[in-house]
Amino acid sequence: MTRPTASRPKQRWALALTALVTAAAAPSYAQTPQKSPPRVDDKNAPTTVQAEEIGGRPEREITLEREAEVVRGKTRVTADTACYKEVEDEVDASGHVHMWRFGDQYTGDLLNLNLESGKGFLLHPTYKMEISNGQGKAQRIDFINEDEMVVIDGTYSTCEGLDPDWYLKSSTLNLDTGRDVGTGAKTIVYFKGVPIVGTPAISFSLSGARRSGWLSPTPGAGPDGKPQLMVPYYFNIAPNRDLTLSPNIIPARGLQIGALGRYLGETEAGTYSGQTDLVFLPHDKETDSERYMLNSQHAQALAPGLSFGWNVRADSDNNYPNDFSTTVAASADRQLMRELSIDYRSPFWTLSARAEAYQVLQDPAALLNPALTLAQPYGRLPELNFHSGRFDVAGGFDWAMDVEATRFTNPDPTLVDGSRLVVSPQISYPILGPGYFITPKVMLTASAYQLDASQAQSTQFPNRSPAAAVPTFSLDSGLVFERDEKPFGHALTQTLEPRLFYVYTPYRDQSQFPIFDTAAATFNQTQLFSENRFVGTDRIGDANQLTAALTSRFLEASGAERLRFTIGQRISFTEQQVQLPSLTPVNSTRSDLLVTATGRISDTWTFDSAEEYSPSSHATVSSNYTVQWKPAPKKVLNLAFLYLQDNFKNVQVSSQWPLSQRWYGVGLITYSTLDKRVIESLIGLEYRADCWVLRMGAQRFISSVNTVSNPMFFQLELNGLSKLGVGNPLDAFKREIPGYQNINPVIIR
Repeated sequence: MTRPTASRPKQRWALALTALVTAAAAPSYAQTPQKSPPRVDDKNAPTTVQAEEIGGRPEREITLEREAEVVRGKTRVTADTACYKEVEDEVDASGHVHMWRFGDQYTGDLLNLNLESGKGFLLHPTYKMEISNGQGKAQRIDFINEDEMVVIDGTYSTCEGLDPDWYLKSSTLNLDTGRDVGTGAKTIVYFKGVPIVGTPAISFSLSGARRSGWLSPTPGAGPDGKPQLMVPYYFNIAPNRDLTLSPNIIPARGLQIGALGRYLGETEAGTYSGQTDLVFLPHDKETDSERYMLNSQHAQALAPGLSFGWNVRADSDNNYPNDFSTTVAASADRQLMRELSIDYRSPFWTLSARAEAYQVLQDPAALLNPALTLAQPYGRLPELNFHSGRFDVAGGFDWAMDVEATRFTNPDPTLVDGSRLVVSPQISYPILGPGYFITPKVMLTASAYQLDASQAQSTQFPNRSPAAAVPTFSLDSGLVFERDEKPFGHALTQTLEPRLFYVYTPYRDQSQFPIFDTAAATFNQTQLFSENRFVGTDRIGDANQLTAALTSRFLEASGAERLRFTIGQRISFTEQQVQLPSLTPVNSTRSDLLVTATGRISDTWTFDSAEEYSPSSHATVSSNYTVQWKPAPKKVLNLAFLYLQDNFKNVQVSSQWPLSQRWYGVGLITYSTLDKRVIESLIGLEYRADCWVLRMGAQRFISSVNTVSNPMFFQLELNGLSKLGVGNPLDAFKREIPGYQNINPVIIR
């Protein structure tokens, strides 16, 4: 074989396992693949070799000198020199070795690789994996097979470059793309060259997918500011089931154990899903008692149309939210519902049954003030509901029938227990036209009670079996006018929609009925067009009233609503006689004036507003104004004004905003102008690098009458590895800042 000169083209040989010489071009390899292809290779693919000089023994081995290249399927090797052993199907390469395999890239000094099994080794390597951009360097890599390799005395990071911002260093690091897992022994995590975490063993997902293992320890502080350390372990039981156990070391209280189980699935009958969160402290050293929290939900289809579910919540004691809640919502939620339900739905009727009870957590500091004490809601043990209805029958009539049977119980001995049966049929005849509608409707609400004899003997309820039937007639009507407009320079369709809603309900004495589940309805746009001014059926308000409203909408060509304005008021022609015993009777013939406006001024500005104004007292009863400016992704500014007469008058500002190319600020402040103090605040900073994110922040809110919580957050998120820090600032930012967006583009599943 003659020795080629440097000016001659490279010699190229292609060999199959049958020693058949064929011509084949070298495959192309993407340098920055977006998705890892399946690691499946064609074992019968030919082996193609080329170099400046080729020699060797036929059917035994081929030596390649200068710019050597060996290609088999999805594996390509280049080096200064190489030797392909045909019998062993093995490549030896040295000098500036580069290898591409299934999208992964390697460099090194010396390579031995069996092309059939994928087994071999590489000395002084660097590597870059297609999956999750994992890369590093080592003293040696041992290839176990096409999916698995062992990195000896090496590093791993998802950062680009020879000097990554973070990396982990292990004595041995096993990277298995087939099982999507990386495991390391004697591992230290470095950030900016400084060791921050050391562990004798580590395990992580190469792609960021869920897998079993220890999660990062989470130091933090409780609502009382005392330190604690949580060390969670995650069980990836199945793709649709998981469990997280969270031992929480609280030096001042003891060892608290948390367990969160989640599941979803599908049976022949349909789908099911749910989760249960249990936190248990066997012995609280501060209170010398057992403390716990339970929150469980489940929903399941048992058969076509038949479903079952529960929602169970419980705390061990009244002080649990004060001592352990780290969010505003958790500290304020003190009526814990326990509900079990089963429902059956058919095309024209539904039947449901449920049992419901409440645990009320009284703020111990509020017990001295009766006005701050929470009332104990009645339990429904059980409640049966039947609903049936049809539309457009017998020439255009709509009809419906509702039946409810409920047993009410209350642990308060001063309140009466009893049963209630309510039957409510209704029929209407909608008359619809291109620009108008008229809907007359007649309905009847018949209620019958059976009160417990032991309590019904009181003077308050002398009649053990009160009953009443209350008829109601309503007439709903409206017009729709349209015209083309160009506000803000956009072609829109403006509508003008006047609406009149008349209701007549004669007076029926219902003072002999107890109040099981009824309260005055909140005055809003929906309630303006409701037949009953109460929520619940213990009281059906007498009415001879007319609601007048005017709505104007701006619609885009697609039909999407851009702006909506509404003004409405209810006028009573007779004095309202049916009242709730706990409320001051309303004698005004005119209701408050309700004005609402909501919509999108531009692509970046949105607003929502509502105001309730009392013409009789010439005062605003309630108002709610919110404005959001979102000029670009990760840029949002929210302004809100919230007011309720004799209750609160708050101003709230919240925002997420870039401070520089990589720094972002988040903040929220809620100020009470009545109390002249800040009732909630949040401040945070975020820094986004290419392969990690730093978040820090602090929050302050009132958790009870005499308690203020001050949680703090610090989190370092290493893309593709884990989150390290104190608390969970990401959850707090998402929860408190409307329109907040995660600044980290990496998706961790």
